Amino acid sequence: MDAAALEAEFASLTLPRFAEAEALALGGIACERALAAGAPVVIDIRTGTRILFHAALPGSTPLNDLWIARKSATALLFQLPSLLVGQRNRDKGETLARHGLAPETHADHGGALPIRVAGCGMVACLTVSGLPQAEDHALAVAALRALAATL
Repeated sequence: MDAAALEAEFASLTLPRFAEAEALALGGIACERALAAGAPVVIDIRTGTRILFHAALPGSTPLNDLWIARKSATALLFQLPSLLVGQRNRDKGETLARHGLAPETHADHGGALPIRVAGCGMVACLTVSGLPQAEDHALAVAALRALAATL
């Protein structure tokens, strides 16, 4: 997916509300989808200061938790999907180092998706790790869309 397509996709992903109950529902949706696909992933929902949901599914590893932290940090800082940040960087021939960000703390690989509420902005981040980056991103988007359909 190119940057323009990622931007358009992200523009369509805004919820009417999001709190702890929605975080639990979203985490459950993402887990159901991942388990049905046999995906060995970690699923995490967090704000800048608090983890609202975290699940390590069968086949995932502790390395996935490190990727979760790094991709989430990027999405929370830029308030954009980590895949979009990475695509923009690749398009410009740049890296996160241009912004003074170390690879030990930030990653611009796909899988971290900001959660935005209408009239409020970004309130949290859903992150998936364990699959190729485009698949991590797609799982997060599908889960967020499924939650939005219930609200």
